[in-house]
Amino acid sequence: QVQLVESGGGLVQAGDSLRLSCTASGRPFSGYTMAWFRQAPGKEHEFVGAIMWNGATTSYADSVKGRFTISRDNAKNTVYLQMNSLKPEDTTVYYCAAGWAVSLGLGKSKSPTSYTYWGQGTQVTVSS
Repeated sequence: QVQLVESGGGLVQAGDSLRLSCTASGRPFSGYTMAWFRQAPGKEHEFVGAIMWNGATTSYADSVKGRFTISRDNAKNTVYLQMNSLKPEDTTVYYCAAGWAVSLGLGKSKSPTSYTYWGQGTQVTVSS
């Protein structure tokens, strides 16, 4: 069993930055592909980004490419999402997710069904 806890969300103005953190416990962190999703009320999970178990490869949604950066520190069992140049349309709840050895080279890495463990989410609100 893996437990994931997100933190770092909040209320910011357009153009500001936030860094979200997701800390894992319960099982060894290494070996899991980690991903960030976001979900607005009544909407499906939207892929934001993913990172390979060793951090060598990352993948991003077109909507955040160039603005968001995903990274991980396996020694701290933590994955990060650095969000720059935030826009009001980035407002929603952000979730981290973990899946064992999910390949970033295939479309499944962008699907919520590829990930077994999920955090409870952290709210990001960007005002105009």
